[in-house]
Amino acid sequence: MRLGFLDPHGPVAQSQHDQLLDVVVLLAIFVALPIFVILPWFAWRYRYRARRARYAPKWSYYGPLEVATWGGPLVIVALLSILVWRSTHALDPYRRIASSVAPMRVEVIGYDWKWLFIYPDEGVASIGELALPVGRPIALTLTSATVMQSLQIPALGSQIYAMGGMVTQLNLEASEAGRFLGENTMYNGDGFHQQHFTAVAMTPTAFLGWVRHARTQGVPMNLSALALIARRSTQGELVAALTSRGAAGGSVYFKDVPASLFSAVVATTGTGKPMTIPADSAAATNGTPGAAATTADMPMGQRR
Repeated sequence: MRLGFLDPHGPVAQSQHDQLLDVVVLLAIFVALPIFVILPWFAWRYRYRARRARYAPKWSYYGPLEVATWGGPLVIVALLSILVWRSTHALDPYRRIASSVAPMRVEVIGYDWKWLFIYPDEGVASIGELALPVGRPIALTLTSATVMQSLQIPALGSQIYAMGGMVTQLNLEASEAGRFLGENTMYNGDGFHQQHFTAVAMTPTAFLGWVRHARTQGVPMNLSALALIARRSTQGELVAALTSRGAAGGSVYFKDVPASLFSAVVATTGTGKPMTIPADSAAATNGTPGAAATTADMPMGQRR
C-alpha cells in the first residue's frame, strides 16, 4: 500500500511533490549554500594566526553585510510568497481537475470512527474502501455526522476538513492502479487511530465490476444499517456487527442507497431534529418511504 505524497500517484499529489522540491531547492540555494560556503571561509579568514585579516574591535557598520543580512531574507520571503500564491490557487481542493472525462461524484460522511463513501449515481456505498477508476477525476463532497474530521489520501493529494451541518469539497485523481492509504488526520476520540481506509484505484472495467458486486452482495441501506453505522464504533466492530454478506477484507458494501442520504445527514446533523430517511429508496425505509428514524436509530452526532 502506498502511503505518502513523496511517492505521488495522482496529478494533485504530483504537483504537491514538485512544489516541495522547488521550496527545498530554493531554501538550499539561499539559506544552506551561503552557510556552508561562508562559514568555512570565515573560520579560515579570521583564524587566530591570520595576518591579512583586519582587526576592528570598534566595528559597528558594514554596508555589504547589512544588504546581505536584510536583502537575503527579503528575497527568500518574496520567492516563497510567489510559490505559495501560485500553488494555493493551482491546488485549491475545490478546483475541478481538467479532464476530457466527467468527474465521478462521491459523497463522504464522517462517523465515529469510520468513513462512509456514497456513490449517488451508482446507488451503492462502502465503508473501509474508496474505489475509483484510473484516469477519471473524483469530485468528493464531505460532511460529518459527528465531530469535525479531516480526510486525506497522501498519495493522491490534498487534505480537507469535514464538519457537521456543512459541506466541503475535494477533487482528486489516480493516475495509475494501486492501493493507497486514506485516513482521518484530526483527533476525534478513542477510535481515532483506527479510522483508516484503502483507496483502490482500478481500471474502468474493474470499477464496473466493483459496482456490480456492491449491488448484488451489499448490505441493504435500511434503518438498521444506518443505526449500526451511526454507533460509536470502529470499522472492524461494524464489520463484526453486520452480516458477512456484503463484507470483504475488512470493508463493507451497501446497496439500495438513497441518492439524497447525504443531503439528509447534512440537513439534520446538529439540529436536534430526527433524520427522515429519503423517499427515493424503499429499501432504505424498510418499505416505508419517508419514514422518520427514531432517536435510537439516529447518528450519535444528531442526538441532543
